[in-house]
Amino acid sequence: MPVPDFVLELRRRIGHDLLPLVGVTGVVLDDGGRVLLHQRTDDGRWCTPGGILEPGEQPARAVVREVWEETGVKAEVERLVSVVSAEPFTYPNGDRVQMLDLAFRCRAVGGSPGPVGDESLDARWFAPDDLPEMPPRILERIRHARENRVEPYFVL
Repeated sequence: MPVPDFVLELRRRIGHDLLPLVGVTGVVLDDGGRVLLHQRTDDGRWCTPGGILEPGEQPARAVVREVWEETGVKAEVERLVSVVSAEPFTYPNGDRVQMLDLAFRCRAVGGSPGPVGDESLDARWFAPDDLPEMPPRILERIRHARENRVEPYFVL
């Protein structure tokens, strides 16, 4: 995945120090309740679409943009489903980050899933009981999006 220019500029100033970032995740459901996933080009894993919030960008607009850029599906945000801070992570080059993830439940309103650009090898719909292997944090976001709750999930 390409590193946003603003992150590269920050890294020039802070080196490998811990950098807090805000990420957005789209849990996109179709009318049949299937979940939209894409297969990442960097590690080949299946996951929900998402990315880093750009400076000045609104989170709901960012998630719609990310879903389109990674899957070719047009989405509409329905609600915020979770606000969760991940544990700090160190990349192989030594860069340290800690992501605050805002996950949104979205519904598909157009487009067709498939590989788009250089971020996805594939994109397709999966039945909730037939999801590929994914990290627990992604499965948790999907579970929260499928729950009938008004308030977002967060950790106290």
